[in-house]
Amino acid sequence: MELLEQTFYNNTIQNWLISIGIIIAGTVLLSLAKMFLHHHLLALSKKTSNEIDDLLAELIHQIKFFVLFIVALFFSSFFLILSDKITNIINKVFIIALLLQGAIWGTSVIKFWIERHRKQKMETDAASVTTFNALGFLLRIFLWTMILLLVLDNLGVNITALVAGLGVGGIAIALAMQNILGDLFASLSIVLDKPFVIGDFIIIDNYLGSVEHVGLKTTRIRSLSGEQLVFSNNDLLKSRIRNFKRMYERRVVFSFGVVYQTPHEKLKIIPGLVREIIESNEQVRFDRAHFKDYGNFSLNFEIVYWVKNPDYTVYMDIRQQINLDIYRKFEEEKIEFAYPTQTLFINKNDSDHNDTGERKEYS
Repeated sequence: MELLEQTFYNNTIQNWLISIGIIIAGTVLLSLAKMFLHHHLLALSKKTSNEIDDLLAELIHQIKFFVLFIVALFFSSFFLILSDKITNIINKVFIIALLLQGAIWGTSVIKFWIERHRKQKMETDAASVTTFNALGFLLRIFLWTMILLLVLDNLGVNITALVAGLGVGGIAIALAMQNILGDLFASLSIVLDKPFVIGDFIIIDNYLGSVEHVGLKTTRIRSLSGEQLVFSNNDLLKSRIRNFKRMYERRVVFSFGVVYQTPHEKLKIIPGLVREIIESNEQVRFDRAHFKDYGNFSLNFEIVYWVKNPDYTVYMDIRQQINLDIYRKFEEEKIEFAYPTQTLFINKNDSDHNDTGERKEYS
């Protein structure tokens, strides 16, 4: 007992042992409480459709061990007589640990909010998903910047002078990182102006594919052949972008020719026949059908109509059906499609120099 009563740094050995015991027991109990709450909330989240319990389970899971240890250390210090300097250090470490844990929780909440919005809006409003991804990144930067400033303030750093110094240094950094900052601002321009969003099918020069990700420096596109195409945001905005996802209708312009031997009465009914075939399809809007011009070997017609469905497969199915219907109708009406032919005139001279002409036609 006398040994326990001996004084060591203004505290008895017994008090030191009690404090150490509180640290160990407190850390263990807090860890067990964390595990119990996480397991309970995780089991509850599987039984309900409410996403709040999923968030709470994730927040409990994100509690770091060092934070539990520092909390136990902080409360154990109440059983010891410590100098003002040591007490001040423990208090600052405790506050910094809570600030860091708060930043970790804040990051988890932001990620949860973005992911929840993505699931709800991806099919109906992909543009807002792209905006929220960028907004989430900016919020995380702002959150950690504020936490860093608060930590430095607790450590006794003059934040006012630091911010002023960062302003001068920021100019030098900005000059050295022009390309990176150019891509960053291009990313913000894409997010705010929305020339395309995640899920859009776009064509850039000779490259085409679906937008998978809009990042701070690059945009990633999945091509039709499967590979991923990566574009610098700054270069991307300088290019001509064709966004097929925002195509509401597809315009079809095509021509065909009939032979010159086609009777006048048949020529007159061709536009009407074609119009009747096109208008029979509910997904098509007829525009015009005209006898356009006289070709070298055919009488040419030009047809224009709109497919109301922008889906490419539907567009090709409709176009194929219309072409087949036109072919079938022309067979019924005995209207012959033209193909390239040439007519040659051959002159023959007899012994009396009398000219006779023969005409031969070749296909």
